[in-house]
Amino acid sequence: MSLLEKNRADYKRYKEDVKKEGKPFFPYALFHDSVMQLVVVVVIIALSVIWKFTSENEGGGTNPGLLGPLYTEKADPGTVSFVPRPDWYFYFLFYLLRIFKWPDSVILGTVGIPTLLIVMAIALPFVDRRRERHPLRRPVAMIAAVLVIVAMGTLTWKGAAAKEVVASELSGLVPEWAEKQGFVGNAEAEAGAKLFSQSGCLTCHIYTGAGGANLGAPELTAEGAKGRGVDWQIKHLECPSCVNAGSPMPAYKTLGADNLKKLAIFLEASKGPK
Repeated sequence: MSLLEKNRADYKRYKEDVKKEGKPFFPYALFHDSVMQLVVVVVIIALSVIWKFTSENEGGGTNPGLLGPLYTEKADPGTVSFVPRPDWYFYFLFYLLRIFKWPDSVILGTVGIPTLLIVMAIALPFVDRRRERHPLRRPVAMIAAVLVIVAMGTLTWKGAAAKEVVASELSGLVPEWAEKQGFVGNAEAEAGAKLFSQSGCLTCHIYTGAGGANLGAPELTAEGAKGRGVDWQIKHLECPSCVNAGSPMPAYKTLGADNLKKLAIFLEASKGPK
């Protein structure tokens, strides 16, 4: 019997079994799934309404409500102290980026491994079409599933426990930078250096050995030696992609003109250790 004939026979037997003992997927299973989805949406809306109207944090109230307080402070786009982190279910990918470094192998962690796992998961029902589903009789599939679960669990835990270098620790490097670069006493350059340490710049750039080279970001230890000027630095900080087409660097215009000027003066004062 060919594979096509076997599939037809299995399908015919399935339809006969449905008529005798079961119910077809449509409309029964589809109806049950739709009802359950509606219940979940209603529960989410109900919890949101309860959270909103039982909390008295707005208007000076102190009652946190049944589900916790409302957010009382608006997001500040110009903050220099926030350390961005992904949602917990992306922690395993977050930690993969710590294992696979730019530029040599980061493509494996960001595209290669996740895509391979997704393709394998999609292909599995088409490749393995055996009727046997007992776990003890499927050692390869069970071992693979356990390894994936353990790997994702470990990476998620490592990502959640990973410590970030806080801005206060990086700010402690400013006096050392000023001495090495020779801008001690230059108040605006020192203020710019502090902003540089607090604004997340060292997430991608390296400065006198501190930071990390991510996304191909250049080292800025001797940025001032290039002679670009304060005005160029300000324009670049306001809109990096406008100055360098295709630049992945985010815009820092929200820091304000005064802070951008301080950052620009700091970068121009960074001509390499003296």
